[in-house]
Amino acid sequence: MPKSGGDHLASLRDGRSIYIDGARVEDPTSCRAFRNVASSVKRLYDFANSPANRDLMTFETETGGRANRIWQLPTSYADLIERRKALEAWTALHAGFLGRAPDHVASCIAGMRMGLPVFEGYDPARAKALEAYYRYARDNDLYLTYVIINPQSDRSKSASEQGDPFLTAGVVDRSAEGITVRGAKMLATGGVVANEVFVATLQPLQQGEERYALSFAVPMNAKGLKMLSRKSYDVNRHRKLTPCRRPILPP
Repeated sequence: MPKSGGDHLASLRDGRSIYIDGARVEDPTSCRAFRNVASSVKRLYDFANSPANRDLMTFETETGGRANRIWQLPTSYADLIERRKALEAWTALHAGFLGRAPDHVASCIAGMRMGLPVFEGYDPARAKALEAYYRYARDNDLYLTYVIINPQSDRSKSASEQGDPFLTAGVVDRSAEGITVRGAKMLATGGVVANEVFVATLQPLQQGEERYALSFAVPMNAKGLKMLSRKSYDVNRHRKLTPCRRPILPP
């Protein structure tokens, strides 16, 4: 069964490095800037975890267990309908105002898994890794976000022409333990309340920029990973409007 909302909130207290307005956030579930969105996500998982919503929100996996329908791989029109009903029910809980909810990147990974033959034709080992990660994320009911945009100090230039070779995340070392990456990626919407981030490259690269061609997933509390948050709507909505933003009242 999908995890409970309480389980998800507990998973966010993992020592992740979050910074907002120049200060580090110790606990995103209690911080004023993020506690309400954390509560909204909790509500989603409690809804999916409820026995009353078992058929609506879960499906049976090949091992006989139950998983959240956001991870379902439809094989028929009927499957598509059942999966859509689950996603609609979840979206109704936040009225579409929860940017990049858990179903967003889960659908991305599920779609990649459905296209596994394409990956197998390119590199069987990487295809095997993709399938394994899909199962891992599904069975642990992970909330994923992704970062697929390169930061740009000059939008007319490519990743390697930005002036700082480490502005965009790229590989700087390889060892038996894996790769070492340095640089930044945007925009991890929902990252503060997610479990892992899928880092990938969407923008076109040119010859000589191979170090920026990467794709991997890591937990949000991974060593060296820092999240720099945008302004919090929850915090800023309580501030007084400036004269230029004073609401226009009817005569």
